[in-house]
Amino acid sequence: MDAQLLKIRWGLCCTFREAPIKFRTATAAYVLKLKLQDRIKYLSQIALDNLNALEASLCYCSTHQIGSFRINSQFLPLYTHPKVGYQIEDLLDAGLILEKFAHCKNLAQKKGLRLTFHPDQFVVLNSPHASVLKNSIQELEYHGLLAELAGADVINIHAGGAYGDKPTALQRLIENFAQLSSRVQTRLTLENDDTTFTPQDLLPVCKQLNVPLVYDVHHHRCLPDGLSIEEASQLAYSTWEREPLFHLSSPISGWKGAYPERHHEYIDIQDFPRSWLKLKSFTLEVEAKAKELAVKRLQEDISKMI
Repeated sequence: MDAQLLKIRWGLCCTFREAPIKFRTATAAYVLKLKLQDRIKYLSQIALDNLNALEASLCYCSTHQIGSFRINSQFLPLYTHPKVGYQIEDLLDAGLILEKFAHCKNLAQKKGLRLTFHPDQFVVLNSPHASVLKNSIQELEYHGLLAELAGADVINIHAGGAYGDKPTALQRLIENFAQLSSRVQTRLTLENDDTTFTPQDLLPVCKQLNVPLVYDVHHHRCLPDGLSIEEASQLAYSTWEREPLFHLSSPISGWKGAYPERHHEYIDIQDFPRSWLKLKSFTLEVEAKAKELAVKRLQEDISKMI
């Protein structure tokens, strides 16, 4: 591959399309039917299976020129569930689980792979509702634990809702940030979204909190502001004291089709900003439904372009 591409660390998100690597999950409805000992055994086995899948994912990425992997938020399913929630120490194979986490962390470091997290949309750190905020902080602390165990350096979230007053909503985000532990604060990043908060909205918050901005160019195209793509990219890049992280995706029905915010199977090479080729090293998470196939095609398309 062209040396020019070495400055792009390709990022794969959570799952695979064709590679025989599967992560398991669980439903509360099923787990609640189990006796306590059976429940502990069941959740413990899922944790072990997912750690084996993570190890396989790291090996796959290493051999396919993919330098970053986003770990699914349900890696330890139901960990924060109000009725089924548990601690790792509660699980049957807690010691082995922690050993496997350490192994995956060391493996990622050895292979030079970056690990990230992107909590689900119900994590709303600027919510005015106490119960939502409490659950959001609990979920972020769970991700902080996973990130520490696996060696991930990014926990990426959207800023939340505007609630009819964007300045107040962002100020609430700033205030609630103080409630997070240091292991979450030092990994937290903010991402512009496609309905509420643009890069221009978030950049002052990122500067005040010393939190990096994950620039999503698809979202920016759906919800533009006064910044060009090149300007937003440069400003987002400058918020990082470590390797920057960007997102790229294409609309499922094209930019003139219905629901342009929905992701396509693959990336249209025309959606890759040419200005990004002028950037220094950065991670590019490819948010496409074809997963590793989409990463491979984009690698090939950019090789032809430069």
